[in-house]
Amino acid sequence: MSEPARPLSGKVALVTGASSGIGEATAVALAGAGAAVAIGARRRDRLDALTAKLTDGGASVLTLDLDVTDEQACADAVRRTREELGGLDVLVNNAGVMLLGTIRGADTEEWRRMMHTNVLGLMYMTHAAIEGMVEQGSGDVVNVSSVAGRVARKGAGVYNASKWAVNAFSESLRQEVTAKGVRIGLVEPGAVTTELNTHITHPGAKAASEKMHASMRVLAADDIARAVLYMVSQPPHVAINEILVRPTDQEG
Repeated sequence: MSEPARPLSGKVALVTGASSGIGEATAVALAGAGAAVAIGARRRDRLDALTAKLTDGGASVLTLDLDVTDEQACADAVRRTREELGGLDVLVNNAGVMLLGTIRGADTEEWRRMMHTNVLGLMYMTHAAIEGMVEQGSGDVVNVSSVAGRVARKGAGVYNASKWAVNAFSESLRQEVTAKGVRIGLVEPGAVTTELNTHITHPGAKAASEKMHASMRVLAADDIARAVLYMVSQPPHVAINEILVRPTDQEG
């Protein structure tokens, strides 16, 4: 029997970091599969453009001004999603920053930004959403990590640390809630064309990242969105807990 064309019809999803890249592509993919979507990020102009695109396609959309480093804002985002879209079935924790650079001589403010966004922000959103999912006996939390959560490299130490934290948090939470019907998924992209590389301030790290991307056929945001959609479209008894997606050309 063929799979339904819109496997997420009747479902509600919330995507963080939805103003560009993987978050934007994931919101489009989930809406295309029939979900109502709440989209959150700090750049309202980008969100408004995505909202128009999704509503033109017939989707129900809630637009959220969201800084995931603000715990109350995370709680409010989950509350509004449930109140205004009627529930919450899928949370995609995508918001993140990648400020590569050496540990020696680092600007520690960049460390704080990464840990607050990549780790605490993800934890705040999950904390706000998880009890409702346990109560309803279903739900998906998808945490967007990275191959950097598996392989530590010189020049990426704190980014590595943030993504290893995401991986550990995800597995611990999986063990805690899987018997309650709630699925925890981890998607780990390799090299992807997004805005993350443009945020790197360390000259050596920026040059190395650009060189690596230029050396291969890198992934597109849509490639990761398809992985997320595959994960959350499984029947309730199937949990795809981890998907590592590298470009074919990427060795490490």
